[in-house]
Amino acid sequence: MTSPATTPKVSRLPKWAGNFGVQIIAGLIAGLILGLVARNLGGDPETNPNALTATLTIIGSSYVSLLKAAVVPLVFTAVVSSIANLRQVTNAARLAWNTLLWFAITSLIAVSIGIALGLVFQPGAGTGQAAPKDYAGKTGDWWAFVTGLIPSNFLGLEASTKANDAGALATSLNFNVLQVLVIAIAIGIAALKIGKAADPFLKLNGSALAVIQKVLWWIIRLAPLGTVGLIGKAVSTYGWTTIGALGKFSIAIYVGLALVLFVVYPVLVKSHGLSVKQYFSGAWPAISLGFVSRSSIGTLPLTERVTERNLGVPRAYASFAVPLGATTKMDGCAAIYPAVAAIFVAQFFGIQLDLGQYLLIVLVSVLGSAATAGTTGAVVMLTLTLSTLGLPLAGVGLLLAVDPILDMGRTAVNVAGQALVPTIVAKRQGILNEELYNAPRNGSPFADDSTELLDGTADDAGEPGSQRELANA
Repeated sequence: MTSPATTPKVSRLPKWAGNFGVQIIAGLIAGLILGLVARNLGGDPETNPNALTATLTIIGSSYVSLLKAAVVPLVFTAVVSSIANLRQVTNAARLAWNTLLWFAITSLIAVSIGIALGLVFQPGAGTGQAAPKDYAGKTGDWWAFVTGLIPSNFLGLEASTKANDAGALATSLNFNVLQVLVIAIAIGIAALKIGKAADPFLKLNGSALAVIQKVLWWIIRLAPLGTVGLIGKAVSTYGWTTIGALGKFSIAIYVGLALVLFVVYPVLVKSHGLSVKQYFSGAWPAISLGFVSRSSIGTLPLTERVTERNLGVPRAYASFAVPLGATTKMDGCAAIYPAVAAIFVAQFFGIQLDLGQYLLIVLVSVLGSAATAGTTGAVVMLTLTLSTLGLPLAGVGLLLAVDPILDMGRTAVNVAGQALVPTIVAKRQGILNEELYNAPRNGSPFADDSTELLDGTADDAGEPGSQRELANA
């Protein structure tokens, strides 16, 4: 008689080990340790790095390159799709104008808070670091920023030729994201104007956007590995000075995010005669998912859902405003963060900013936020702000070392703003369903499903894969 075969036990990792936030913290700690080890191994990090420093540099730069590669297709497809959604909106021009105006107003408030915090906290002061060798005292140029908006070719391509490490000339191509944005707006408006003839193009664009969002989510999952490389490279290059300065910088960012989310937004809600409690309880499922996922684009379906279902914004308008906000409404990534970051980089390298450059930070944040993307906004805005001000781009790699930790709070604020502005505009235009806005939540992520949306369409909460499932996940 044979004994029954026993199935070998498969050892599994604890559930907490699969948590994305835990993985990010683990990557941060591993990067700190490896960075300190690499620094003690000797070698010049810039001219003659040791093997560990070189490995950390490659890992970090490769992750940043992946993020940058996703920017152009994401910005183009998302903006074209958002503009195309205006076909479903009554009084589209007025609603679009009011939406963009409130995007700019809230961005202006947020960037002002960011500059004030940068001056108060002085996050990069006292490091004693000299400016990089390739920095030649450049200053920001207003006209360079304005002329940079004009596309030089259809794809917004820019070519640059310089000598590589071997002394040979090499030509590289780069995308100007602001020019891509201008092109996307023009094509979106053209598609809107020609009507049904553009349907096949818009359908293809919508499919492309869905595919890009999936690829971007894969890139986001690599963030813990990217954190190891970026923080390791920063520590191996600058030592303990970096750790203290980045800690102070991170605190300044989170103070700014808290001020916008828990002071500025409630004031705006209250000033429009709406309940602050109802706003937060209605938008919270999307805000919390944004904090965990670190992706405005990834959170987009849920943000749109709560904006309609909980906050009472008509579906036709929400389908335009929320997707547009997911690529252009970034009070965390495109206002507070670049303002504090620019001041940090200047102070870290001992560079003095004048009044004109502070005003340029405001201009870039208010106008340039339209060039951000829902998963890569920090990379785009940081590069755009530093290059416009003429500050060393070495600050990009330095600050991206702690970016995953900061990105959680930034994305939560971004998502909160993306739900707030359509609500405010709908209220001001008299199209907000206040009965739905004030409906009891009863502990559910969404208002009572028996309540109909303002445009009379039935709720689709029961559809497979609906955002109710996301919120309850």
